[in-house]
Amino acid sequence: MSMWAELRTAAALVLAAVSAAPAWAGTADARAALGRTATPAEVAAWDIDVRPDFQGLPRGSGTVAQGQKVWDGKCASCHGDFGESNEVFTPLVGGTTAEDIRRGRVAGMTGNQPYRTTLMKVSTVSTLWDYIHRAMPWNAPKSLSVGDVYAVTAYMLHLGEVVPADFTLSDANIAEIQRRMPNRDGMTTGHGLWPGRGRPDTRNTACMKDCAGKVAITSSIPDYARDAHGELAQQQRSFGPVRGVAAGNTVSKSAASAPSEPAAPGARLTSQYQCMACHAMDRKLVGPSFADIAGKYKGQDAHGALARKVKAGGQGAWGSVPMPAQPQIPDSDVQAMVGWILEAK
Repeated sequence: MSMWAELRTAAALVLAAVSAAPAWAGTADARAALGRTATPAEVAAWDIDVRPDFQGLPRGSGTVAQGQKVWDGKCASCHGDFGESNEVFTPLVGGTTAEDIRRGRVAGMTGNQPYRTTLMKVSTVSTLWDYIHRAMPWNAPKSLSVGDVYAVTAYMLHLGEVVPADFTLSDANIAEIQRRMPNRDGMTTGHGLWPGRGRPDTRNTACMKDCAGKVAITSSIPDYARDAHGELAQQQRSFGPVRGVAAGNTVSKSAASAPSEPAAPGARLTSQYQCMACHAMDRKLVGPSFADIAGKYKGQDAHGALARKVKAGGQGAWGSVPMPAQPQIPDSDVQAMVGWILEAK
């Protein structure tokens, strides 16, 4: 069992213990009896990591052509048709050459190239496969089949000219592809606490004097430090659920302590389904603001049309960046969100 599997088994045991603990479980004997052994199915659900030596890689295969179909339907909306889009996220593909593939070290990593694509940086194809498998697509992680993951990985490798257009990637030949990764020799093990090295990077001496008598743990920036580096909200990227606080607009203690009104169901659902990653109430991010959408359809019965667009996705009405389809959202939740958006001000 890998280290990750052992950690996940321990996590499953803790969760089982917490869920099974009765209210009277306070004595030493009762605590000793808490929990149970995680079932093989529970361990398997967590133990999905794929190591650089391909331990944990499931059997399967996928072609470049199949990968392009999956990509067009589930990946292109954020990464572009060819993985080179810079509109939503930084490019995945580009910056590698045939010489890099031959040499195993991407020359652009040490040059003046203004950005680093994923294919420039990643050293192991297992990392690419593993991340797609566990985290993509962003709005429905783990929804791709094993075959889909092989196919999408093959398509990305083809875009980087690592494999030809008629290639089929599988568990049987993925080790051969590792020997063609453009930056396969770009990862160093001579640093930090890499296994076997045994010493940290830093040489600092721990300070054990003049310590604070009481440490307050907080997740907010203290008032005196909020504007130390300028307006934070203007320094954050324009996508994602967290875009930085407005450093110049500190909230008074009285306002912070005042009870807030409960969020409308539609507002709560737009956050739950990650709509706020691309949309804001009053300004354009990746997509239009909710206020702009409400203004465009003011006086029209647009509930049905917008609900269909949420479910099926779309492109062109508000710019070149397509909106990914959201077929997994229940119709009732879609209707609640659309109704709330159309009332936005």
